[in-house]
Amino acid sequence: MSRGHCILSHGFESGPDATKVTALADVAQRLGWTHERPDYTDLDALREVSSVGDVRARLQRLVERASAAAASQGPVVLAGSSLGAYISAIASLQVPTRGLFLMVPPTRMGPMPALDAARVPTSVVHAWHDELIPATDVIAWAQARAARLLLVDDGHRLNNHVDASAQAFEALLLSL
Repeated sequence: MSRGHCILSHGFESGPDATKVTALADVAQRLGWTHERPDYTDLDALREVSSVGDVRARLQRLVERASAAAASQGPVVLAGSSLGAYISAIASLQVPTRGLFLMVPPTRMGPMPALDAARVPTSVVHAWHDELIPATDVIAWAQARAARLLLVDDGHRLNNHVDASAQAFEALLLSL
């Protein structure tokens, strides 16, 4: 029997088989959570909508999947990297969510609302040297909600901290 369902959203110009979301899927599987990794690459390619594709459609796709999962598979944990983290946080305001795991989350996304999230257990992994999203913005966001925050010596892709991110995700799932 599953403990719940994790939806793992990849970042912009990435895919459902990306290293970080694959590592999170492995953790979820090992701990008895079902999981899925939606593919948003078709929406990311829509550069005529914005420089990061169709963010609203990406969010809507996640909300629909998370709503269905919450109704049929028990507690939902939303997790994502970068743009995937942003839509996970915003979707948590619209869908019953048990927990959030956000890697290098943008605190602003063009004309979209500023980063916001349901008041649920939240873990954030961010890089001190993120070239796209200032660490100080993420620190302030995490502090305002008393979220768990892991800051690592890395850049936006967290290439050197995939294992540390997976361990932080494991800690979140074990705490739920």
